[in-house]
Amino acid sequence: MPTRRHLLAAVASLPFTSRAFAADWPDVMRAARGQTVYFNAWAGSERINAYLQWAGAEVDKRHGVKLEHVKIADTAEVVKRVRSEKQAGRTSQGSADMVWINGENFVAMKRDGLLFGPFSERLPHYVHVDVSGKPTTRVDFSEPVDGMEAPWGMAQLTFFGDGKRVPQPPRSLSELIDFARRHPGRFTYPKPPDFHGTTFLKQVLLEASRDRQPFYAPVDAHRFAAHSAPLWSTLEVLHPLLWRHGRQFPASNTAMRQMLADGELLITLTFNPNEAATEIAARRLPASVVSWQHAGGTIGNTHFLAIPFNAKAKEGAQVVIDFLLSPAAQARKADVAHWGDPTVLAVERLPAADKALFSQADAPGVVAHVAPALPEPHASWVEAIEREWTRRYGQ
Repeated sequence: MPTRRHLLAAVASLPFTSRAFAADWPDVMRAARGQTVYFNAWAGSERINAYLQWAGAEVDKRHGVKLEHVKIADTAEVVKRVRSEKQAGRTSQGSADMVWINGENFVAMKRDGLLFGPFSERLPHYVHVDVSGKPTTRVDFSEPVDGMEAPWGMAQLTFFGDGKRVPQPPRSLSELIDFARRHPGRFTYPKPPDFHGTTFLKQVLLEASRDRQPFYAPVDAHRFAAHSAPLWSTLEVLHPLLWRHGRQFPASNTAMRQMLADGELLITLTFNPNEAATEIAARRLPASVVSWQHAGGTIGNTHFLAIPFNAKAKEGAQVVIDFLLSPAAQARKADVAHWGDPTVLAVERLPAADKALFSQADAPGVVAHVAPALPEPHASWVEAIEREWTRRYGQ
């Protein structure tokens, strides 16, 4: 927990409205006690589900708030549900209190007035968020956050493979293509619109393009063909060198990870830089697996927590989110023995006792040389790229 001195220092740096909110925080905590927060979050990982069970027990013990994990497969389902509730006039007592959200869905909910807020920068533990060193905590898919969602974890496109079989990992797109020429059929990417597959396409687009500025504005339909041409010309070279000659693609990076473990692929990819380390810790991959990023940078972003405009337990949701931003919760989440999700906090600026929570030694499989994080293109590029990819290769 932040000390009184830290809270006072944080409050002094906030605008007037935030100071007023900080003064009201005890009222928020009192109102939250006894509430049940229905947290709609992806449930595809046993580690993440276990972490949320731990967090639920902690907020119940510390704050008297019940946390119910509503397990979903796709956040777009929640966006659709909240939009339907708004259209039906259900402006309170909504079905969702918290949502684990990505940039594309955030942009849609913010645009359609489906979010509660601003609230995030007023939470007591927000004072520790690294907004300068991790600028994507305040800009999501080129859209200003404006306090309408709270940063939860960091992500960056990362590749990994067995160091015994890939002693010199490719550190750029051109080196990856050379690797595929020397090892035909031993690399691929998930089939878009799988999230990891689409992220790989965006990485190729950024690395293959000389001018990246058009990708940080909404897609210009009249210039899409010209702007995206470097992506398609690169894929024409790469696809014949991929697994099954690029005529078929794995369904997910989970499938690719198993193909790596089975020796079918030499390289796979992930958006969690610590995924290989967590798999090694769980003894599902050998300790000789190494992780790397392209030296010029790979796409990185922040994943967030949001509160729908009609949430029934808005106070409880804020208390839960504030706890999830605490050094204790962030350190456990970053630990490869639990989840291995990189923190949004500025660890070097934490008080000594909190900083010590993050002081575990580097585990086997972590990224040895962290590359710069390339900002995500504007959210409108996702649908445009996926539509064109499906037209060209999706049959």
